[in-house]
Amino acid sequence: METTHALWLLAIPVCALMVAAGARRFGLSAPLVLVIAGLGFSFVPGVPEFELDPEFVLYVFLPPLLFSAAWNSSFANLRENAWSIGLLSIGLVLFTTFAVGYAAYLLVPGLPLAAACVLGAIVAPPDAVAAVSVAQRLGLPRRTVTVLVGESLFNDATALTAFRVALIAATGAGFTLVDGVWRFLFAAAAGTAVGLLLGPPLHWLRTRLDDPLVENGVVLVAPFAAYLIAESVHASGVIAVVVSGLYLGNRETESAAVTRLIGHSFWKVMVFVLESVVFLLIGLQLPPVIDGLSGWRWQELAWWAIAVFAVTVAARFAWVFPAAQLSRLLSRRERARGKVGRRGMVVVSWAGMRGVVSLAAAFAIPFADDGRPFPGRDVILFLTFTTVLGTLLIQGLTFPALIRALGIAGDRERYSDTVAEAGAQHAAAQAALERLEELNAAERLDDSVVERLRQLTEQRQLRAWERLGGGTGPEGEEVPTATYRRLRREMLQAERRVFVRMRDERRIDDEVLTRVMHELDLEEVALNRD
Repeated sequence: METTHALWLLAIPVCALMVAAGARRFGLSAPLVLVIAGLGFSFVPGVPEFELDPEFVLYVFLPPLLFSAAWNSSFANLRENAWSIGLLSIGLVLFTTFAVGYAAYLLVPGLPLAAACVLGAIVAPPDAVAAVSVAQRLGLPRRTVTVLVGESLFNDATALTAFRVALIAATGAGFTLVDGVWRFLFAAAAGTAVGLLLGPPLHWLRTRLDDPLVENGVVLVAPFAAYLIAESVHASGVIAVVVSGLYLGNRETESAAVTRLIGHSFWKVMVFVLESVVFLLIGLQLPPVIDGLSGWRWQELAWWAIAVFAVTVAARFAWVFPAAQLSRLLSRRERARGKVGRRGMVVVSWAGMRGVVSLAAAFAIPFADDGRPFPGRDVILFLTFTTVLGTLLIQGLTFPALIRALGIAGDRERYSDTVAEAGAQHAAAQAALERLEELNAAERLDDSVVERLRQLTEQRQLRAWERLGGGTGPEGEEVPTATYRRLRREMLQAERRVFVRMRDERRIDDEVLTRVMHELDLEEVALNRD
């Protein structure tokens, strides 16, 4: 029996990766396809129930996903949009908590207001993974993507704190509004302190190890350490992870090149696997959710699910538009950057897909407290599942069409980025050439070596300018650097075939093959950068 259970546990990531690979192959949104696949698998006879373990999600899945998002985020961009992000990650979460809570209180007979606010806090935080993946693929403006990412980084902290406060109030464990505010402020401040205290020593350690594998091992431990330390002192583990991730990520340039190459590849793979498993698990939660609903009428449940979903979506629209105006009034920096525009606010409003954190919080509701069952636990779990599912499928599936219909794209922004990159490449190349001349004058270098380095620098200097034309000249002809990359790739393939043949003939060892293939791969990665 234990072997069978282990095989099913292995089947989850295997199926998740297969479905995600198929979705990527056909240009579909992998998170949405995984949720649908999970729903389909839950109806297959013989498939066991996989009920989410809240602690497993919050302590194993959440820290690395948040840390990776923070690591790859721009602190400068987040700071420039701080008011917009704060109004969404704090203000909108609290507004949604009370809006959904009061609606559920009016709809569900016998559900206390405090228990209804537990539901509100659970469904309040959007998970921007699905929205951001679509937004980046379709080329939304950077400011919109930054706001969505920033919201997703910090809103879990607000929602989980609100959830705990509402849970205490619902169980009657002596609660006041002042207690709730104090808990939130302490959790946020202490979580920030933990992240800031953990980041500098970890960065100091990384820069002195001089071992790429160990350095990346330190980074892997960081999110779990930040989360566990913060939660142990009743601070916000989410904020601790995000702050430490932002600190270390913005100092990544001080690491060695090989450390960065290994780290980028590692985190891409880890996030891909974790997100694939998480979204498949969301779909697989249907059976355990349905199990507790035997005493309820399905007509009423369906009506409540539709109403809670509608209020959740409407609350975001009701908040985003005035909040956008308020952020411009409060922030001179945001006023200087101009209005977001109504179409941009519609996109942000519709990008409110919920995710696994909501389900984990719902499953964390205790079955009983002091012998008394938690009021409406089964209904809250059902309404959470339907809201998560509704936002992922209805909003997620229509999100790309909405972006295209509104005609929002960051084409001009990408053009400006390329122009700015070309200017930076020019300045950097000039500095490199000047340094080469200084070294040549001091050391009297071989002329062939100097000329080769000069040509390499000039080629890199031209790449960004040539990319403005899509790799072609004014008459559609292939530009020299594009020709160079194409021919060099062919030469690399010829070299690989020789090395593999010599390995097969046992003229070189596999260890030698691994080393030379790695060198060729690094060169090809550099060629394929554009």
